Amino acid sequence: MKGGHSGMDINLGRGNANLLMNRILYTGTQIADIRITELNGGSLRNAIPRESVAEIVMPSSKKTEVISVLEKIAGIIKTEYHITEPDMKFTVAENKTNPAKMISKADQEKCIRVIYTTPNAVWKMSETIPGLVETSSSLAKVVFKDGQFTTQSLQRSMVESGKEDIANAIRLTYELIGAKVVQDGAYPGWAPNPDSKILKVLEKQYVSLFNAQPKVKACHAGLECGILGEHLPNCDMISFGPTIRNPHSPDEKVNIQSVQKFWKFLTHVMENIPSKN
Repeated sequence: MKGGHSGMDINLGRGNANLLMNRILYTGTQIADIRITELNGGSLRNAIPRESVAEIVMPSSKKTEVISVLEKIAGIIKTEYHITEPDMKFTVAENKTNPAKMISKADQEKCIRVIYTTPNAVWKMSETIPGLVETSSSLAKVVFKDGQFTTQSLQRSMVESGKEDIANAIRLTYELIGAKVVQDGAYPGWAPNPDSKILKVLEKQYVSLFNAQPKVKACHAGLECGILGEHLPNCDMISFGPTIRNPHSPDEKVNIQSVQKFWKFLTHVMENIPSKN
């Protein structure tokens, strides 16, 4: 099964391969004793997963019925996502190799249920900037292997308290099934400052160089500015660069013309740094 995109696109309603695979497996377990021997979904923790591959075993007497049901739910999902994921693919193939070690049936049921309830969506929209995501979480990775279950998700927010809130929600949910939860690698929030002095300076420089108004936007990713701001709380910062599409995914690309424009603007700004008042 394939789908997925940058975690920054969480508000676009794109397909998450982990959640869609889990939905398919949950449907299958409702009609037969399906057991997951191995599952690998997602790659990077900061990307919405594109792919998920599962190996399952089931009673041979149920094979035809289960495959029919799985193909039916896959068709339903493709219909639901026919606009945002027109190239979504589901493949079912028979594999007669001996199954690997797997978790107990009871634990498998807990894992499927907790994945089903894991947030992969916008948690809160900004109250000050219309249409801007403030806090979100994406379910990035799900793995069943050698009788073990692991998962990774990433919480983003412009506001530290918002990130802590959704991180707590996910931690408490997984602790309910007895999972060990480790939370690390956090990026501090970086709230936009519409009164930023350096922003005003660069806006003026942009207009003088290109004779056009720049598009000033905010995003709910912490970026490196969040880390710098944590240690330099009184530092005024902005982030700018060339146009990048589908970041943190195999489809990531950069607009070459925008790189040239970015470099021209950067050198112009450096050559015209105003004196400090």
